[in-house]
Amino acid sequence: MAKDGEQGREEEAQVSFNQSEDKIKDLEDDPPSKLEDWPDDEAKYRTLGGPEGEQTYDEGPTANLGPSDLRHHEDGSVSIGGEKVDNPEEYKGAPIPGGPTDPDSPELPGERKKREKLERQEERGGPGS
Repeated sequence: MAKDGEQGREEEAQVSFNQSEDKIKDLEDDPPSKLEDWPDDEAKYRTLGGPEGEQTYDEGPTANLGPSDLRHHEDGSVSIGGEKVDNPEEYKGAPIPGGPTDPDSPELPGERKKREKLERQEERGGPGS
């Protein structure tokens, strides 16, 4: 009798797995650009193109997420394939709410102390003054 219960749970798990796989397959051609638009159920644990895909990033559905050789540089520039792009703002997403680039996020204690120290140094005429 216990076997029937196990078999029922296995079938439910398989149905759930298949539904989450289908949901991700539907997203492969047009993936969401905002994090909140991605699935928040079992599908969030699935990978575009399936697990351990046989395709490279640029060949499979992940290619719809953007170029694999896109690089963001410390000076704010962006390059694709080693060539700097004309408008780097096109390749930058919105800041993650509460993250370090979010202008509305609260200042952390260490950041506040550093800012205050720099302000004092500027008032005195520069660093080490």
